[in-house]
Amino acid sequence: MAQGNRISAFVLSSVLVLSFLLIISMAESRILGTAGFFAKSTPECDDVVGVASGDTCFTIAQSFNLTAASFDAINPNLSCNALFVGQWLCVAGSV
Repeated sequence: MAQGNRISAFVLSSVLVLSFLLIISMAESRILGTAGFFAKSTPECDDVVGVASGDTCFTIAQSFNLTAASFDAINPNLSCNALFVGQWLCVAGSV
């Protein structure tokens, strides 16, 4: 019985120590500003255009002399397969 109590105490203390270390690690990352180190920057949009009937991502990007990569970068959550008339798309901006 004593052996079982030792194992339980060891497991409990290990969990508490690991939890404490995790909390300290999270707090340090917030203090040092490294919590968002791997986060992508939010694009800034300077000009938008509304989607018209027949528009595609390619035709809109081409009309505003944008490469596919730059168009995708300033419209990060866009699904080009699901465009709808009246949807606003960013056509000028920075990442």
